[in-house]
Amino acid sequence: MRVCLQRVREAWVDVLEGSGDRRQAGRIGPGILALAGFAPADDRDTLEWMAARLADLRVFAGQGKSGFDRSLRDTGGGLLVVSQFTLYGDARKGNRPAYVAAARPEHAEPLYERFCERLGAARGRFGAHMDVELVNDGPVTLLLELP
Repeated sequence: MRVCLQRVREAWVDVLEGSGDRRQAGRIGPGILALAGFAPADDRDTLEWMAARLADLRVFAGQGKSGFDRSLRDTGGGLLVVSQFTLYGDARKGNRPAYVAAARPEHAEPLYERFCERLGAARGRFGAHMDVELVNDGPVTLLLELP
């Protein structure tokens, strides 16, 4: 599992319907936008590790302090999770990335849903075409991967 997290002042995701209409699927104020990709070997233990890491990672400043002193759990900030199989794109050869390291949708979708539920996160819609908008805070952007 790979997660690209960004500390945000606000973030939202719109799902683009087949008719061309947009529907807002999730929105948060200050918190974390997490783009999450899944691998074939990912399972419940993977989700638990990443959920705990995401909730406890200190990426917010404390009151009157500078630096990274507080976690998402400490701040009560929002969390928006968007599925992102392209985190497993391999662009080392040719001009078209290969996605063979990403989990197939039938494996990844239940993992994504469980991950969001475990964290009580706002979310996009798995497999949909989405517009993701954010106001990056810092900017602070980190890549997390299960060791």
